[in-house]
Amino acid sequence: MTALAVVTPSFRPDADLFAHLHASVLEHTTDETVHHVIVPPADKELFSRHAGPRCRIWTAPELLPRRYVPVPRANMWVNALRPWPPVRGWVLQQALKLAATARIEADAVLIADSDVVLVRPVKVAEFRTDGRLRLYRNEGAVHAGMARHVRWHQVARELLGLPAAPAPPLHDYVNSLAFWDPAVVRALERRITETTGRHWLDAFNARLHISEFILYGVFVDEPHGDPPAGDTSICHTYWETTPLDEESALAFADRLDPRAIGMMISAKSGTPLPVRQAAIRRCAENAG
Repeated sequence: MTALAVVTPSFRPDADLFAHLHASVLEHTTDETVHHVIVPPADKELFSRHAGPRCRIWTAPELLPRRYVPVPRANMWVNALRPWPPVRGWVLQQALKLAATARIEADAVLIADSDVVLVRPVKVAEFRTDGRLRLYRNEGAVHAGMARHVRWHQVARELLGLPAAPAPPLHDYVNSLAFWDPAVVRALERRITETTGRHWLDAFNARLHISEFILYGVFVDEPHGDPPAGDTSICHTYWETTPLDEESALAFADRLDPRAIGMMISAKSGTPLPVRQAAIRRCAENAG
């Protein structure tokens, strides 16, 4: 049992971003920390250059039961037991995070998107309160106008067998960098199976609208026991779709929270790689 593992879903268009993330994992975590990256089978060779004692490459078939088969030339999968609706790629990616985390023998798993980089040493003990991992929880951040988030809360509660969600505001648990407890994930999977009467993976993948982060957060906050302490300082994030130029990227980096261990400039922003690298360097200077 190791203290920490890192899990990242990725694919070919994000290969360069993943390389920066992985380099930061090697720099800012201990030698026993393994980075688990989940990629499509066709991209395994591209990512294999990172494979080694501190990086394990997973593909979807390695984490899925045989009843799941890919749809040719489409980012979809089919559960042969219930082929309709097909499982969309972004839903399966979420399920694979849960499946991988449940398999990992570690005290804590850091879920990191490809467009994250670590900027400070990761010390799991600093993210525990009373021995429990703190939960990324942005309290009351989901308002009535955030229809998708509200729906994700409803779906989470249905899968967990909880009463309907109260009216907003609701907590937001979605982030590009977050700690999960593998033992809690295994308990979450058992709860879904018990509630739905189906294998947790089938019940999860049957949903057209779902968020793995909100599912995990609702489970930790409600049926799993007393809510742990919350923490929103873990990652300095830029979610906008407008590209940053060097001036705005450096200004963003200069706002790094003194407690943050990661930085994220969304890949969807289209920020040029040299600009992104300038922001990473400035964050590293500010974190030093």
